[in-house]
Amino acid sequence: MKRYIIALAVVAALHGPQPVVAQVSAKPLSLAESIALALEKNAAVQAAEHEVRGADYERKAARSDFLPKVTTGHSYTRYDETPYAKSPAGEFGPEPMKYKTGTQSHYQWNTSVTQPVFTGGALASSYAMARLGRDMAQQSSARTKQDIILEVKQAYFTILKADKIKQVAARAVEQVASHAEVAKAFYEEQMVAQNDYLQAQVRLAQARQNLIRADNGAQVSRAWFNTVLSRGVSEPVALEDVLICTPRAFSLDNATSDALALRPEIKEASLGVEKAQKGIRLAQSSYYPSLSLVADYRKMGEKARMNGSHYEDGEVFTAGTVLRWDIWEWGRNHYKVGSSKAQAAKAAEQKRQVADAVSLEVKQAWLDTVEAEKNIGVTQTAIVQAEENFRLYREQYAEQMATSTDVLDAQTLLTEAKSNYYNALSDYHIAAARLERAAGWDVRR
Repeated sequence: MKRYIIALAVVAALHGPQPVVAQVSAKPLSLAESIALALEKNAAVQAAEHEVRGADYERKAARSDFLPKVTTGHSYTRYDETPYAKSPAGEFGPEPMKYKTGTQSHYQWNTSVTQPVFTGGALASSYAMARLGRDMAQQSSARTKQDIILEVKQAYFTILKADKIKQVAARAVEQVASHAEVAKAFYEEQMVAQNDYLQAQVRLAQARQNLIRADNGAQVSRAWFNTVLSRGVSEPVALEDVLICTPRAFSLDNATSDALALRPEIKEASLGVEKAQKGIRLAQSSYYPSLSLVADYRKMGEKARMNGSHYEDGEVFTAGTVLRWDIWEWGRNHYKVGSSKAQAAKAAEQKRQVADAVSLEVKQAWLDTVEAEKNIGVTQTAIVQAEENFRLYREQYAEQMATSTDVLDAQTLLTEAKSNYYNALSDYHIAAARLERAAGWDVRR
């Protein structure tokens, strides 16, 4: 009877229990759907869009400086006594004579229109700088979106990898538990020493700990994914399983040339150089005079109705020009121009620095992609070999031709081989996503 029980245990260990497939009621999210949700709700993306709107308002404000400005104001003045003028003593008599020149109360309403005519290029330069600032904000927003797309892909494939690792850990628990049952049966029949059975129990405890860690990793990766999508951190996550081997041919030369042409960082740096050049022109505008047309309408009087008085008309309209030219400020304008030129030179150097960093980033991402692709093939071969190794040792142990240590070590190698395979798959997809980001490709799938 005991021999029959042992035989059943060996058969169960060789074939193993069938894994239970979890049923998920929610419709799995695709990668494209995940990216769309993140771009719609992510806080960083929304902040970048607000920055673009703010920069566009600044552009419109600069444009309004070209148009006439209308100002109005009302004033009331009360003198301590009626204004008067007096003649010099002795001119019309021994005592000076006083003449009333106004009223003790004075109301005035003033409206003026000012139209800039020439500013030495200051208005045009200010508007151009504001427009370039808006364009730079748009490139910054595009950069933020590409960063979020990459983060979504990283979180997405991290979840898929974590789930696979969890499945591998669960399968390892089943395999070690099956072996522990065989070792227990052999020990009870006094076919193996007690340490064989105890070793299997220790390995089973370790496998269960690994499963707990794998489950925790799957939960943490889901929390990260939910954060990127601006969802509740504990919201359930079901994803389409696209963790498959789909190598693609990436050209380093094409990726580098595209990066230098498409990357928002490059465009933003170029716009920064152009904006700094406009800053030089703005500073140079102080060398020139400014000319404006001014029209002024005043209504005034002794009473609130402002109908005039015995000393002045009720309303006055004037029109004229205003010319202003600061001809000497102890070199202040010259120094401002010099500072602007230094800023333009700095912007040009920063652009070159960004281009170098982008080229290096592309090269690193391309090398990581090539490495990960090679690792996929290596780990696939390792799985086949590890499975055969584990099968042979289990059969040999059933015939008492191998030790429990041999079986458990073979099982550990199999678990590592499968984990390495899923790590390689995930690394490849993430490396490809980083290469797409480095090259400036807006891939939303």
